[in-house]
Amino acid sequence: MKNILAITLARGGSKGIKNKNIVKINSKPLIAYTIIEARKSKLINEYIVSTDSLEIAKVAQNYGASVPFIRPKNLSSSKATSASALKHALNFMEKKNSIKYDYVVELMCTNPLKTVFDIDSSIKKILKYRCNAVIAVHKLEDHHPSRIKKIVNGELKNFCIPEKKESRRQDLKPDAYIRSGSIYVLKRDYLVKNSRRHGNVGVMPYILPQDRAINIDSPIDLITAEMMFKNGKA
Repeated sequence: MKNILAITLARGGSKGIKNKNIVKINSKPLIAYTIIEARKSKLINEYIVSTDSLEIAKVAQNYGASVPFIRPKNLSSSKATSASALKHALNFMEKKNSIKYDYVVELMCTNPLKTVFDIDSSIKKILKYRCNAVIAVHKLEDHHPSRIKKIVNGELKNFCIPEKKESRRQDLKPDAYIRSGSIYVLKRDYLVKNSRRHGNVGVMPYILPQDRAINIDSPIDLITAEMMFKNGKA
């Protein structure tokens, strides 16, 4: 048995979408979708929301999440890192409960379509392989790295990988993946010692299906998510 602390970071100062973390999607606040799935997990010992907003705290509590503190302002600015906020929450909870956690799970509330299956599968993977981290990723299709360009003196140049002439999407190899946000499962000591959530050593993927990988970052993402719910795709 391992002590597993899950945390959702939800600061109040969103810029692209006002009050993004509690904006309504299909009649529920955005953060509610993550809270509902997190509370179904049988592997998480304790789940909390870390926020600097009393309004977000109230919404989170209404959906059954614990909000044991209001996050300090210096850890809630647009320049503050997620790792620093996670370490603050971890330190608070370890002192509060007089225990040392083995794993920290970040569940981002901007990814409303992840399920408890995704959460628990990510946790089971890190327990099985004893790696430093398991991170949710999804496959890139049209945005393969070989198609990404930069502009030099007004001309398009390859950004990092040469693109084969007239290559079709299905010809682009190796398969490329991008961090979805969504789920980060970390060894407690990896987070504390490195002050980071990911790297190139001892980090394994949990591959999210495309239909559960949407990240709410712009108004068009809100529209997309709303349509997915209305059409039974979510």
